[in-house]
Amino acid sequence: MRRQPTLWDVAFAVRGTILPRIALHLLLISIVTAGAVLASTEHPGIFARFSAVPFTLIGIALSVFMSFRNNACYSRWWEARHLWGDLVIACRSIARQTSLLDPNSRAQILRGLCGFSAGLYSRLRRADEAHAIAPWWDIGKASQGPNPTDAVLQGIGLKLAHLAHEGRIDSIQYSVMDKQLANLARIQGGCERILNTPIPFSYSLLLHRTAIVFCTTLPFALAGTLGWWTFLPVLIVAYTFFGLDALGRQLEEPFSSAPNALPIYSMQRTIETELMSTLALTAVDQESVQQPGREE
Repeated sequence: MRRQPTLWDVAFAVRGTILPRIALHLLLISIVTAGAVLASTEHPGIFARFSAVPFTLIGIALSVFMSFRNNACYSRWWEARHLWGDLVIACRSIARQTSLLDPNSRAQILRGLCGFSAGLYSRLRRADEAHAIAPWWDIGKASQGPNPTDAVLQGIGLKLAHLAHEGRIDSIQYSVMDKQLANLARIQGGCERILNTPIPFSYSLLLHRTAIVFCTTLPFALAGTLGWWTFLPVLIVAYTFFGLDALGRQLEEPFSSAPNALPIYSMQRTIETELMSTLALTAVDQESVQQPGREE
């Protein structure tokens, strides 16, 4: 997690901010502003009929419109964070619920969970799911199918059903763990819904076009009055509108690799680390049982 911004960060921070993505927009606005100021200097009164009042009204409307769109984008980002938080909780719960299984069966299930989380990460980043799953779980021909990540869940479910059939877990244990698998399937479905259902293109396009028109015409309303000081309010307004627009686009895609997207790789690695740590502790406990006379 990044710390709260200091005064130095506010003034000079660039990495991790939205500025690199809107630099060309700001450059364009600067060129337009310079042209407007030069024209008003060479021909005083040329923009006399331009009034700032309409821009005030349009700016308020644009701000409200942008806030609705960014709220929708943030809701997608926050729901995605909830889903990955539920994924971590579900994996921890299954790891705890398998503590009574024999070490080999428990290891298979926990490795399957690692494969599921790795496959889901790759699926959301549109990478090779089968390649990510392969070190953890053998899904066979399902690696060529449309949903290798779900195939891992099916494999874990079959393993649990086999254990229940052999009497190594009772019906209650099976029901509890199968409920957690259903929760994992719900999490995958929720992530896929966010991934495959973007905010309507025309909605974002309308906002982007309106922001460009507003910011490129604003200098002509201010140049005759403010002169070279026109740069200050125009660039502040442009930075705000273009920055919010670009930030909304990043939040709209919470599983991307953009600076403000979710750190799903870190969360996926957290799951792997914790489950592998659980397996290591299980191996140590098993060794202690086999060698009860060993001195610590």
